[in-house]
Amino acid sequence: MTGRAPFAWEKSYAPGARWDAPIARCTLPQLLDRAVARYGDGVAIEFRDVSLSFAELGRRVDAMAAALLRAGLGPGATVALYLPNTPWHPAAFFGASRAGARIVHLSPLDAERVLAHKLRDSGARTLFATDLGTSLLPTAVRLLDAGLLDRVIVGEDAAWGGDGPRTALPDRPDVIPVSRFAAAASPPPSWPEQSIDDVALLQYTGGTTGLPKGAMLTHGNLTAAVSMYNAWLEGQGLSRPGADRVIGVLPLFHIYALTTILLRQIDRGNTILLRARFDVEQTIRDIEQGRATSFPGVPTMWIALANHPGVDKVDFSSMIHCASGGAPLPVEVARRFERLTGRRLVGGWGMTETSPAGTNLPENGPSKPGTIGIPLPGVELDIVSLDDPTRTLPPGEVGELRVRGLNVTKGYWNRPEETAQSFVGDRFLTGDVGYMDEDGFFFIVDRKKDMIISGGFNVYPQMIEQAIYEHPAVAECIVLGVPDEYRGEAAKAFVTLRDGAEPFSMDDLRLFLADKVGKHEMPTALEFRASLPRTPVGKLSRAELRKEASP
Repeated sequence: MTGRAPFAWEKSYAPGARWDAPIARCTLPQLLDRAVARYGDGVAIEFRDVSLSFAELGRRVDAMAAALLRAGLGPGATVALYLPNTPWHPAAFFGASRAGARIVHLSPLDAERVLAHKLRDSGARTLFATDLGTSLLPTAVRLLDAGLLDRVIVGEDAAWGGDGPRTALPDRPDVIPVSRFAAAASPPPSWPEQSIDDVALLQYTGGTTGLPKGAMLTHGNLTAAVSMYNAWLEGQGLSRPGADRVIGVLPLFHIYALTTILLRQIDRGNTILLRARFDVEQTIRDIEQGRATSFPGVPTMWIALANHPGVDKVDFSSMIHCASGGAPLPVEVARRFERLTGRRLVGGWGMTETSPAGTNLPENGPSKPGTIGIPLPGVELDIVSLDDPTRTLPPGEVGELRVRGLNVTKGYWNRPEETAQSFVGDRFLTGDVGYMDEDGFFFIVDRKKDMIISGGFNVYPQMIEQAIYEHPAVAECIVLGVPDEYRGEAAKAFVTLRDGAEPFSMDDLRLFLADKVGKHEMPTALEFRASLPRTPVGKLSRAELRKEASP
């Protein structure tokens, strides 16, 4: 890019990486077709004892797409995926995409009223489920009986081996096993034409305030995010097409896993070690025996690994890339993990609305505790005033993060007013509060809506949490604002203890935090809990705790 001033973060890039690297975009079916052509006999997915090649995945996708088109579910239609981690997810995801339909992800942990809202809002009348377990299919049938769906297509879990609990399919015409739905479906003379600007996915946000809203993510948004991650890792010598083995325990219905595990690893020709759920022992087996090379996780997974007895004896020699995303990574957890395993744990920042490419830590960059890193190639970030989102702030000043890039959503489905409020021109207002330092590294101090105003001062719960995590007895913590007669609001800490640790008093906590937080930030209350609530993807949930803690 000639004629532009370099951004502050470009000087912090690895020698082989470029912020202005070309960002390629295509449709999702084109991404899959390219991978099938390049890596046909290679293993795309390992699940239980089944190895699914790229060629076989391509055949299953084509069969699913043909069946959807036969059922009238092509361009203009919306198809819901209500699936845990199973090979039926990529078959249905790419199948619906090839047919030209929009996709909406439903979380298996969503409450029924949330599922009902997403179905009504998205317009999806067809839902993919599985007979795995005892709750998914019955819930889908209840949604069907409530008039929210026309049909439920059921992926038979027995196709992948294993002997887990399964639900018997009810004998009714609107609950259709995939084997029957896709039987004898013939591909059309040509697949529906699609553009990179077509909406590929309605990905609903967490709904921490009010009902969830669907971010409209286009084919171009999603494949641009893949290109951004590729350019970032290739520039650091960390991309090995066709050679990596990536642990896939993050749920594919979440944007972090969808892009960094499913889409990116398919694009690179790597093998996904797909797992139905996170289990510490299974993950250790995947590292030691399965010779995994990469593990994208969320902080709670890294906390579990770092706290696991004997983790310092685990053979991490195959691991090239350990990444944390989805939520802020406590600094002390990253330090403890590196100390115990000898592997650096890098994190970053992103959100549903950015598909979720945003920032990342350079693999061999400087140590800057608490940073979310620097913008990925093609991502432009700045900090704007909390009072005036058109006014940019200089390094060191705290404001709201604003983002621009080919990966950023078109807006919210059926929410033109919220879409308009979220953009300043072509820059998206993230709702995250933070600052950029002189080297172009960004730091988040909190979500704007989570900020506590205590005695007229802005208090950011995440900053207090980072300090509490340094306490040797603390496993996990959440800080909330609670009513305070004197200050208006004050901070309260909710804590779970590490195995074998003893509770401590409020006075003990104040003494421990005395040199770590300001007087206005000091918690005024402490509560120990056996566990803290989590979101469907496993992140600690401040919103759920707030509901629980409300009088």
